Amino acid sequence: MRRNGNTKGGKSPAARLQPRRRNATFADVNSKKARHSGDSRVKAVLGPTNTGKTHLAIERLCAHSSGAIGFPLRLLAREVYDKVCAIKGPKEVALITGEERIEPPGARWLLCTAEAMPRDAGERAFVALDEAQLAADRERGHIFTDRLLNARGREETMILGSSTLEPMVKALLPEAEIVTRPRFSTLRHAGSCKLSRLPPRSAVVAFSAEQVYVVAEMLRRFRGGAAVVMGALSPQTRNAQVELYQSGEVDYIVATDAIGMGLNLDVNHVAFAGLSKFDGVRQRRLTPAEMAQIAGRAGRHQTDGTFGTLSGSGRDVAFTDEEVYAIEEHRFAPLSHLFWRDGDPRCDDLDTLIADLEAKPGEPGLLPAPEAIDLAVLKRLADDPEIVRDVTTPAMVARFWDVCSLPDFRQHGAETHARFVARLWQDLRKGELGSDYVAARIADLDKPNGDIDTLQGRIAAIRSWAYICQRPDWVLAKEEMAARARAAEARLSDALHGRLTDRFVNRRTAVLMKTIGKDANLLRVELADDGTVSVEGHAIGHLDGFRFVVDASTGHEDRKLLLAAAERHMAELLAQKAAQLIASEFGELTIAHGEILRGSQPVAHLRDGKGLAAPRIELARELGQLAPAHRAQLAETLELWLAGELAPLAPLGQLEEAARAAETGTELRALLLAVIAGRGIVPREKAGLIHVPQERRRELRKLGVTIGALDVFAPALLKPAPRRLLRAIGADRRPVREDMASVIPGGKGLPAGYRHAGKQAIRVDMAEKLFRAAHESRAAAGKKRFAVDPALATSMGLAPGSFVRLMREAGFRKFPAPALAEGAFGPPQPDLWEWRPPRKDHQAPRDRKPEAKPREGNAFAALADLMR
Repeated sequence: MRRNGNTKGGKSPAARLQPRRRNATFADVNSKKARHSGDSRVKAVLGPTNTGKTHLAIERLCAHSSGAIGFPLRLLAREVYDKVCAIKGPKEVALITGEERIEPPGARWLLCTAEAMPRDAGERAFVALDEAQLAADRERGHIFTDRLLNARGREETMILGSSTLEPMVKALLPEAEIVTRPRFSTLRHAGSCKLSRLPPRSAVVAFSAEQVYVVAEMLRRFRGGAAVVMGALSPQTRNAQVELYQSGEVDYIVATDAIGMGLNLDVNHVAFAGLSKFDGVRQRRLTPAEMAQIAGRAGRHQTDGTFGTLSGSGRDVAFTDEEVYAIEEHRFAPLSHLFWRDGDPRCDDLDTLIADLEAKPGEPGLLPAPEAIDLAVLKRLADDPEIVRDVTTPAMVARFWDVCSLPDFRQHGAETHARFVARLWQDLRKGELGSDYVAARIADLDKPNGDIDTLQGRIAAIRSWAYICQRPDWVLAKEEMAARARAAEARLSDALHGRLTDRFVNRRTAVLMKTIGKDANLLRVELADDGTVSVEGHAIGHLDGFRFVVDASTGHEDRKLLLAAAERHMAELLAQKAAQLIASEFGELTIAHGEILRGSQPVAHLRDGKGLAAPRIELARELGQLAPAHRAQLAETLELWLAGELAPLAPLGQLEEAARAAETGTELRALLLAVIAGRGIVPREKAGLIHVPQERRRELRKLGVTIGALDVFAPALLKPAPRRLLRAIGADRRPVREDMASVIPGGKGLPAGYRHAGKQAIRVDMAEKLFRAAHESRAAAGKKRFAVDPALATSMGLAPGSFVRLMREAGFRKFPAPALAEGAFGPPQPDLWEWRPPRKDHQAPRDRKPEAKPREGNAFAALADLMR
């Protein structure tokens, strides 16, 4: 479907009537290519999403004296227009789309939709076409094919698109230089998850307006709301919704597959609500390339991204293994054809025009385009003698074709759209539309009341009138009417943004959800003198003593959420309150030797609780004379204070909870208990890893456990704070290195978190970093011996001899490089290495003295702790 009637490079109907050769077939495409190859360097920059292709095109555009870029969406053209204006100045840059023209006199750089992109060769120094793989699209493909074959810059032409386009570029443009670009970040499959467990900064992609609304409504209930982006929204509304997400006011965005076409969002995860769509002909499953185009929105620049599906909807969807491989590795079936239609048909008469538009290409790899809505409207109206009675001259045929090319913004279909075009033609056949008539039509639509669907319908209708007002010879007082149409669209867009926000965003819930599953300190939580609890200024309830009471005005659907949010925030508030009470009663308290001390006097003893991270408080005997009520209040206050002090041990508590869970299973539970017994670190040979199936090892990563070459450990527990606390509460008697430096001197009685490396000791996570770097070098070398860069070990402070000893434990064997011959000069050859897998999963090394064990340092003791 044409998005702009100005597909002839801006020429008026009369100008298009100049004598020219017939172009009803593709027979002379090769002569076109020959003509262009001599005056324009054609480069095809191909690759997956997030490869910087568009950024490269902007750089090249600005480096030339003039240029134009064609985009698939008006929204993208506007986004890049703003960027180029900031570089070149607004007086030098033009924006040309079907509904909007900002064209200063003498503008040298043009940002356009593909339909509005000039076809004339040699007029501008640089020309680029974005998302050129859309030439295979049934609806708009012929537009992109025409621009790919004909739009040329005087000095440079750039074609941007997916790697699937490469064989078609080679076939149709053999003179083109092909450059492939790798993705900046990795994209990984994360499986399926329920909507209630969707991670923040996620985009949910649905394939119908009804599904978009359902998902957005559920996110409003469970997560405080979501921004909504659909193709039917105006660019202004889409921008406002995108800003709602980008600003962090909501953490989720629900969109149709339009999100896959170049919208740059800070999305970490893309969840598919479905994997099939209606393509205008039938309901079909998405192709892997289409899936990747959408999934590729996750992870921008250097940030990795994930994709998956939504589960629990009653009709669960899932990717096949082949689809996952194709998306992760960016390997797709190449395009076998593009759709073509004569982009410059003759307007001698209606029969000739229709024949040219229905002509078949004569070039392999090109198929005739399916009947687009502009051609369908033309053929319907051409069959009505009354409508076309005066369409007899080439000028009238050209004007009639321009009117039939009016886009169907309302998406009503060919029959309904043809009636609108016929009514428009009744006025345009006689000349131009009167400004009073156009102003009245715009005023009828400029009503910001109504629901979401009503406003969307009005915006679609006003876009039709904005398009009409942009035509050079359709409307009297063209500039004034175009300004009115833009102003009406802006008002309707503001109203629609407000309706979407009101319906799909619960601001209080959104504020609360920012800390559900995150660090509660990120938001401002306040406790007023009267006991009112508020988060970022939104009251959520009040404290009755130490008990939280939900705000009475809360609806039933939000009650559980507020209670969950309160539980998340109350630990912080009650700890503060308890600290104030304790400070007024005891002064400053510390934890040491398994006791809570005031100075050197014990206030309470820490006993075994439900886990290492949650010890039980037993008040000192000296406080036994307190009244029972005061004693209970003091114990409760101390427990709240202690919970705040033990916050750094939360990762250990997570492991203990997982070990207690029934669904964990015996093999995984045994490994978790071993890690817990080692207070966050266990040698690989003692972890029982061989009994844990490969598919279940992913669960360890979710729990924050790393499976290393020599150790299984929780990196979060290798920091100074949790190590100090474990020793202070009496759970780990090993010495603690205060700064937890990467490399320390070796010797007996190593601090917790370290392993021997010759005469030195290295923190286990730093050792794993060295091993992974070596394995990467091994993978790059294939089956040959490989070089290992010692710079990383040197930067950690690890001596060469210690480095070799450490690597030997992980299965790496060094082969020193031969010395330079006498009299020879130049850099020395690097040492080479080999690797053989050590048998660390099966048995412990016999030449290692046992290290100091933590208290009750075995899996059975940890199991006893957990079962108490």
